[in-house]
Amino acid sequence: MKKSFLPWIILIALSLVWGSSFILMKRGLMAFSSDEVAALRITIASVFLSPLLFKYYKIDLLKHLKGLILMGVFGNLIPAFLFTKAETQISSSLTGMLNALTPLFTILIGIILFKQKITKAKFLGVMVGFMGAIALIILGDSHEQSQNTKYCLLVVAATLCYAISVNGIKKYLNHLNSITATVWAFTLIGPVAAIYLFGFTDVIKHANESPYGLSSLGYISILAIFGTAISVVIYNQLIKLSGTVFAASCTYLIPVVAIGWGLFDDEVVNVFQMSSVLVIIGGIRMINSVKKE
Repeated sequence: MKKSFLPWIILIALSLVWGSSFILMKRGLMAFSSDEVAALRITIASVFLSPLLFKYYKIDLLKHLKGLILMGVFGNLIPAFLFTKAETQISSSLTGMLNALTPLFTILIGIILFKQKITKAKFLGVMVGFMGAIALIILGDSHEQSQNTKYCLLVVAATLCYAISVNGIKKYLNHLNSITATVWAFTLIGPVAAIYLFGFTDVIKHANESPYGLSSLGYISILAIFGTAISVVIYNQLIKLSGTVFAASCTYLIPVVAIGWGLFDDEVVNVFQMSSVLVIIGGIRMINSVKKE
């Protein structure tokens, strides 16, 4: 009985953590610039994971380097900067809604770069999902439509990076322990983020001078430790327990959590946005139904 409930508990916990990531970024932006929030997130996550390197140091680095770079740079480093930059102009709830594009791009990248086959049903699901995404961008929450579109596209670019990372992990890191892969990926990108953070930003000044410095740093730390470092390991455990199709259900729940936090924070979420998200999720559902078959 306990085993049957465990995957559901993990699924709900992950959805809450990842769905809360967007409001945590927003809180971090109260004291720090978008670049500082992103660099802090990666640096803190890397420091948190670094003690595990003593246990998971054995690796053929040259053999796995390509996959680790894809996982670190495209799966974490670049998206961290894109998401926070986007949230300087669009709401956290809209960012969370657009994040649902990740599975759609994962299918497309697999086809284009990794020569994976696609059925007509999967292709239809992808097209339906992207129709919903286009509608969501057009019906965004900015008074200036051109500006709204520009910053929505940053989120779209971030989900594209996630898709490249997922396919890269499948191809190059399939036989590598998930914790080892995560630790080494952050070992590679952590120093890059730290050098940029302390060498090219005013993070120390903002932390000391802003009245929100300490609280924003706390929110970013929660985001880095729980939303970035721990959640990756837990997600891989969920896949082992219940398979990729069940684990992918996070995609349905994350926008719901993000919208909930947005409404709690007095963000405006209209019925057209909600309808667009349902279209995206419907497309993802079509793709996952094909996988089940």
